[in-house]
Amino acid sequence: MTGFDRAELDEMVQRWIEANKKAEAAGDWKPLADMYTEDATYGWNYGPKQDFMAVGREEIREVALGLEMKGLEGWEYPYQDFVIDERSGNVIGLWKQISDAKREDGSNYSVYGIGGSWFRYGGDFQWSWQRDFFDFGNVSALFMEMIGNNALSKGMQGRVQRSISGDPLPGWYPVGTAPVSLW
Repeated sequence: MTGFDRAELDEMVQRWIEANKKAEAAGDWKPLADMYTEDATYGWNYGPKQDFMAVGREEIREVALGLEMKGLEGWEYPYQDFVIDERSGNVIGLWKQISDAKREDGSNYSVYGIGGSWFRYGGDFQWSWQRDFFDFGNVSALFMEMIGNNALSKGMQGRVQRSISGDPLPGWYPVGTAPVSLW
């Protein structure tokens, strides 16, 4: 039976939290790629028709943490809690999505509910696998509210235009056709 040292996994989570805080402050998530193994995969499902999958550290850096995060500068993703299984190396991190844009009442635009990331530890303080999950309905509702209130940043407006352009984007696949299994 494989297993991982619990103290090492706890330290990995702390390193991850600190690296995420730095990425949020800089508005640049690409440095997080150094926390993945060379052959890691990172994916998520985006509704009933599309999956996203980045394969390998450099694709994670350039596409998942680069292209896919463009327009989200100023957003924060504070972790609420973690569940760690040292037997399997699986880690579940639960997070919120909070925009720096504010409503008229002064509250931040934020996705209702909670999202999460399921990680698999690969040793040497690196993830070998990550899958994100979130409530697509609540994400969509928030973005529609922000569009209606003209609250999208220029970067987010560009992101919306890119996604509706109809041009195939790197890493996006019809459900079930990604180069590795999403789940």
